[in-house]
Amino acid sequence: MDKIINNSSSIETNGSLDSLDGINGDEMALSEHIEEFSQRLIFCLIALTGAVLTCFADIRQIVKIFQAPAMGVKFLQFAPGEYFFASIKIAVFSGLLIASPIILYQVFLYVLPGMTKKERDILLPMTVGSGLLFGVGLCFSYFFLVPAALRFFITYGSEVVEPFWSFDQYFDFIAVLIFTTGLAFQVPVVQIILGLLGIVSGQTMLSAWKYVVVIATALAAVITPSTDPVTQILMASALMTLYLGGSGIVLLIKK
Repeated sequence: MDKIINNSSSIETNGSLDSLDGINGDEMALSEHIEEFSQRLIFCLIALTGAVLTCFADIRQIVKIFQAPAMGVKFLQFAPGEYFFASIKIAVFSGLLIASPIILYQVFLYVLPGMTKKERDILLPMTVGSGLLFGVGLCFSYFFLVPAALRFFITYGSEVVEPFWSFDQYFDFIAVLIFTTGLAFQVPVVQIILGLLGIVSGQTMLSAWKYVVVIATALAAVITPSTDPVTQILMASALMTLYLGGSGIVLLIKK
């Protein structure tokens, strides 16, 4: 009888020790995840701060890049410190663009260990493709949308008013247009995700092109901060091209 009692007590003791080991293991795993997250977050903040400070140190050259599309326009400072605060915004905006690949890479490294090989094979090309499309969107906006919008505004009132603009408001216009265009160029990425999840097929995407024309036109009117028709037409055409390209990619993947 004593042996049975001793065996049962030892089994209970071993079971409780195993459960404690499991809890301790979970707590250690959680603490390691928190520590890794903190380290990567600090690294991202350091990279972002370094990029912003570097941009602010060379702010004049960056300002010239932003001013380049507005040829023939004179910029004024309508309030004390307007150019200084605009310079800070430009440095933060440019630094965020420069540091974004590093930040995305750190996020990718953090989530990578918890993913399966199939998920990794999907996530890596999607991340790279998303970054490339965002960069293409920035370039498309800077070299096509921004000059088209500025030409429209300059020529529209050239016989009535002189083009003297606030530099701070000009940068806000440029930043919103560039950033929203980069986001709009993520349309194929969203389509591929929907296709891989089996929510929408490529054939269905192509068959809905008439509705997409209306939606792309409406989105172009919302995304572009200007109200000129040239910019909206260019944006709507780009969105339609991206949508058709994404539909074709989904069809190829499913084949």
